[in-house]
Amino acid sequence: MDDTVQQRISQNISESPVVLFMKGSPVFPQCGFSAAVVQILSHLGVKFKGVDVLSDPGIRQGIKEFSNWPTIPQLYVKGEFVGGCDIIREMFETGELQQLFEQKGVPVRA
Repeated sequence: MDDTVQQRISQNISESPVVLFMKGSPVFPQCGFSAAVVQILSHLGVKFKGVDVLSDPGIRQGIKEFSNWPTIPQLYVKGEFVGGCDIIREMFETGELQQLFEQKGVPVRA
């Protein structure tokens, strides 16, 4: 991964409290896993920035190296990598995800 890709990833993560690297956009997800995470975040009322990896091959490969995580989507909260679809779904089901947002000062729907 070259420095410009790493800088763009870092910039995306630092600019927004919640960032989802995904296939497609929050309005039009292009895979079921991305759609599932968007649905969970929307259900919790969490505002987030979606980064479409399909429109940028550098970011698509670079984010996997950046996080050392092989799959997309990838969720970042306050600069910290949280996980992919399975982890997010499990955390949501146990209430851990809402707790994480609250601990990090990210507003969620009550």
